[in-house]
Amino acid sequence: MKKLLFLLLAILAFVNVNSQIKKPVKWTSKTEKISDTEFNLVMNATIEQGWHMYSQFTPEDGPLPMVVTVKDQKGNFELVGKTKESPYKKEFNKDFGVEEFYFEGKATLTQRVKITNPKTSKIVINLDFQACQNQCVNDNVDLTFVIPAVSETEVPVATLDTIKTDTAAVVQPEVKQEEVSETNEQPKNEDEKGLWSIFFLAFIGGFAALLTPCVFPMIPMTVSFFTKQSKTPAQGKRNAIIYGVAIIGIYVVLGLAVTAIFGADALNALSTNVWFNVIFFVLLVFFATSFLGAFEIMLPNSWANKVDRQADRGGIIGILFMALALAIVSFSCTGPIVGTLLVEAASSGGIAPIIGMLGFSSALALPFMLFAMFPGWMNTLPKSGGWLNTVKVSLGFLELALAFKFLSNADLVLQLHWFERETFLAIWIAIFGTWGIYLLGKITLPHDSPITHISVGRLMLAILVISFTFYMIPGLFGAPLKLISAFPPPEEYSESPNGVGGSAAVLTSEKLPDGAELNKHGILIFTDYEKGLAYAKTVNKPVLLDFTGHACVNCRKMENNVWTDEQVSQILKNEVVLISLFADDKRELPKSEQHISPSTGAKIETIGDKWTDFMITKYKTNTQPLYVLVDVEGNNLNSITPTTSYDPDAKLYENWLKQGIANFKR
Repeated sequence: MKKLLFLLLAILAFVNVNSQIKKPVKWTSKTEKISDTEFNLVMNATIEQGWHMYSQFTPEDGPLPMVVTVKDQKGNFELVGKTKESPYKKEFNKDFGVEEFYFEGKATLTQRVKITNPKTSKIVINLDFQACQNQCVNDNVDLTFVIPAVSETEVPVATLDTIKTDTAAVVQPEVKQEEVSETNEQPKNEDEKGLWSIFFLAFIGGFAALLTPCVFPMIPMTVSFFTKQSKTPAQGKRNAIIYGVAIIGIYVVLGLAVTAIFGADALNALSTNVWFNVIFFVLLVFFATSFLGAFEIMLPNSWANKVDRQADRGGIIGILFMALALAIVSFSCTGPIVGTLLVEAASSGGIAPIIGMLGFSSALALPFMLFAMFPGWMNTLPKSGGWLNTVKVSLGFLELALAFKFLSNADLVLQLHWFERETFLAIWIAIFGTWGIYLLGKITLPHDSPITHISVGRLMLAILVISFTFYMIPGLFGAPLKLISAFPPPEEYSESPNGVGGSAAVLTSEKLPDGAELNKHGILIFTDYEKGLAYAKTVNKPVLLDFTGHACVNCRKMENNVWTDEQVSQILKNEVVLISLFADDKRELPKSEQHISPSTGAKIETIGDKWTDFMITKYKTNTQPLYVLVDVEGNNLNSITPTTSYDPDAKLYENWLKQGIANFKR
């Protein structure tokens, strides 16, 4: 009887443990045959009501985007494009300050593959994703797809997907495949919005290139050519249109070439790669120094001479070669702008380089076409002069400033803290400040003409640039700088994340304990469990374990809305030792610490895995945020409610803290 009772209690305990382990997203998978060698790997997600799962396209610095990893690809199969998603929802998240993309109810992901090894019998795709309600769950799923032999004509309907749990693999039944969206990675309206932005910026870049010493003086020369060569006004207009279309065609072909060489999907991957960010930084500095007058970027003169000879042939062929000659001769001014636009377009991937070149060339070609069609308009053009070099130098300052954004990206990815917010802003203040002084005529560069006075337009631009410089200065002391929030590193990635001279500065006047840091609310936090526990023993205070995540929305809400409550803040600062453990920390553990969890059977490879396993093993849950008050030996202090989670009621949170602290003092 005792054995039976013991067995019953064990079963109840097991059920209770598993009932608290949240699995709000269930996955099924299937293989769809396209041809003998190509297959669609379809992943269907069923999301519990009230929960939402984030897309792989959720922007950085927000909730955790899904990561799709296809295993054992080399030598067995090739990916055809990126993983496509069914349409998702979009909403601005004020806690992170970014748009978030997420699914509710159901989601479908599709990855097309081309089999290169006939012996390939299965493919495994790993999905690392985050789902949130009032808490957030970080989950990791392996889906297995059966690949039929190449000789088979029918594809087996069904595959198994293995979902990791804390006890064993669970096999889910197949869910009937719904229609899969064949759109690009993002919904059509989002793609269109991004491409229109690229086109507009490239169009502005084309007009900027037009106002440079290499291009602007060529307008009257071109108009003169068409006026003399055309027998009738109608023929002149026709030739001008052909000339403009040819210019557009040349640059669009360049965009096509870039996309074809690197691949539409590869461009986006390259833009987020550390080394390519560094390469982009070096490239833009190179372009900027050219615009500032250090040297000229020239294509071989032989190219221009050969093309120029072909242009003398006349007719449509001659006009086409005239357009090519313009592209070659003006390269010293247009090359850096084109290179910068292609770098920026690479961040969007897809056909963005083509759209960028279409916008740039349209702006560049339009004036040539119009003035050739209506030569009388030439009288309205300003005369060439030193102002053209001023435009060129100004573009150099802008290129130099933009270059440091890419260097900042690389540093952020590596988390080196070599290029923090203050450093970035100091460099931008120096660049824009120098530009303002240059516009006032106090600095001259190699190709500048002597000036006795500055124009009203130049003065207005100088005032604008200097005002912007002064606007950035408070950012060195913690100001948010919302106008340029997309460019510098976030406020947390800073030498003084709490600002200079604020309440946090008072606390830092004393040396912080080993392993501790101050968060933006001036609360002392440990992120190392052992060091935090050792400090708690030294000061004889209870420990508040904060199981959180870098990309946990409700964690930020608690920190911004509940922790900032006056009473709660005083408790966190003075009466407890706060240890924050990040369940989504993707940094790998040392090899000696990597292991298989005895309680869940999961691989513990990262710091986040370690703290997730700790939550499941000791507190029987895997959701964040999770708060636990313990004594210096790790024993729970709140007997009735051992843990608490997301609750915007600051008074309830305060009472829960006070109860645990009172138990500790007894």
